[in-house]
Amino acid sequence: MSYSDRVSSEPALLHSTVRPIGVYVLSGLAVDQQRLLAADTIRGYLVEIDPRTNNTIILNPHSVADWIGVTGLAVWQDQLWLAKGNEIFWCDRASIGLAEPSATAFTRLSYPANGLTVWEDQVYVTCQKSGYIYIFDRNSGDRTGQFRQPGIGIENITATKDSLWVCDRDEQSVYCLDRATGSVLFSALTPFSSPVGIAFYPYDADTHICYIAYANEEPYIRDDPNAESPYHLTFRDRTFIHPLHIYYDPKQHYTLSNGYLVELSYVEELLPLEDVPPLHNVEWRIALPADTLRQRVRHVEAIGHPFTEEVQDGQRVAVFKFDELKPHQGGLVGWKAVIEMYSIKYMLSPADVEEVPPLSEEFQQRYLVDDDDLAMDTETIREAAKAASGTETNILRKMLKIRNYVYDRLSYGIQPKIDTPDVALKRGVGSCGEYVGVLLALTRLNGIACRTIGRYKCPPYPEQRNLPLEPDFNHVWLEFYVPGIGWLPMESNVDDVIDRGPYPTRFFMGLAWYHTELGKGIPFAKLKADDKPEKMSLGDLAINHIRFTILDELRPGADEQL
Repeated sequence: MSYSDRVSSEPALLHSTVRPIGVYVLSGLAVDQQRLLAADTIRGYLVEIDPRTNNTIILNPHSVADWIGVTGLAVWQDQLWLAKGNEIFWCDRASIGLAEPSATAFTRLSYPANGLTVWEDQVYVTCQKSGYIYIFDRNSGDRTGQFRQPGIGIENITATKDSLWVCDRDEQSVYCLDRATGSVLFSALTPFSSPVGIAFYPYDADTHICYIAYANEEPYIRDDPNAESPYHLTFRDRTFIHPLHIYYDPKQHYTLSNGYLVELSYVEELLPLEDVPPLHNVEWRIALPADTLRQRVRHVEAIGHPFTEEVQDGQRVAVFKFDELKPHQGGLVGWKAVIEMYSIKYMLSPADVEEVPPLSEEFQQRYLVDDDDLAMDTETIREAAKAASGTETNILRKMLKIRNYVYDRLSYGIQPKIDTPDVALKRGVGSCGEYVGVLLALTRLNGIACRTIGRYKCPPYPEQRNLPLEPDFNHVWLEFYVPGIGWLPMESNVDDVIDRGPYPTRFFMGLAWYHTELGKGIPFAKLKADDKPEKMSLGDLAINHIRFTILDELRPGADEQL
């Protein structure tokens, strides 16, 4: 059976989004036998949801006011547990409600509790304000221990026999922790932002579905026919539940999570800005999507003009040839590809790379040099490179220090042109390309091989299937090289979301499914001709059109699922 046949024959429940009816902001998720339970922190509803039909039942219709503000939910035997404010309560499942005597106060924290779970005689409570997961004895209420939270955001939690599973709203991640020690075994990126609840639902005797609840706001255009200007941009609550599928490869230190089958077209339309002379013996090269651990190209075909395919430094390139391009000539030049795109997250600790081999001479000559106006010889950049890394020698800790140094000193802003790193660093505001330039310069001066990658991101709306989606901007990020391990991804500016930190690490050694890797380590597009003017660029000759179409959702790792 082919891969496509296997995917199409999988039960819809393993891919379907659960959209409860009448809820606004879910916070907390639990499973009670075959029931999926969730709390709406705004409306105060405790709801039972059938994931097969979306049928939603409010279980506490007479005590919704008492449930407003509930953020965590758990079920253990005959008890229903919940977190509200600084307090943890439990009640008998047969008498749902917070009003005495139906609810029993279990413990009170110094700071707000966010999520909780119960396993046998232990109660685990997450608290972002303190940065810890607290452990309590279920019978006595005594605190028996604590673990560091794995991320920086508000976290919710569930437990299995050997593990704790934590979802982090800001990190857009799920962490699997050893339940005995709290150490992170691995993590995975979620396909949507703002995960707020996690639970394992028994699909059959052998399979549990890891459901993640999400809650955020989405912009939309509101039509007000009574207004002078009837269309207004506003926001509305968006909350739903979706399965998370994870494939973990411990030998190669990475996880893959939910992927999507995407059709991507890249087309250049011949549309000169002004008169250009005739061009003869034209060779137009456009990089094709790369095959990587998280991205697989299923099919490529030409759009407009045929091409031949070449391999350049291990990367596939479409080569278009013309005997002549005349002034005011029209035409389309490009390709269409069908790609599998998954989220990836590497799980490496500083201890794993403490004794890496030295960087090869070839890599030093190629990836430690100023080959793109990086201003590496300026005093500003050289001083910044020293300050960024300090005395750190471990390559992972050094890379993270450099990233955080740049985040401390740059804020994101679109610029009319890309300036050199010294100018951007003095200005304190930079586009993603300028973030990349500063990071490249500081990283290379610190002896870490680094290169630019990327080009575009698919608009992250996987529920909008079979519709043309166009990215607002192009986008680039970095890969840095760890000898003995390989190239690892790092977003340039996306994690710079909190002034002076702490910064998320979701895209430090990780990429979301919507990142498209095109032509790794080579120029994306290049045009040669016998009589091409020296100062003429592709932008003078053509305008590009980029279109993504999301076709289907995919489970990573074939039959090896968690």
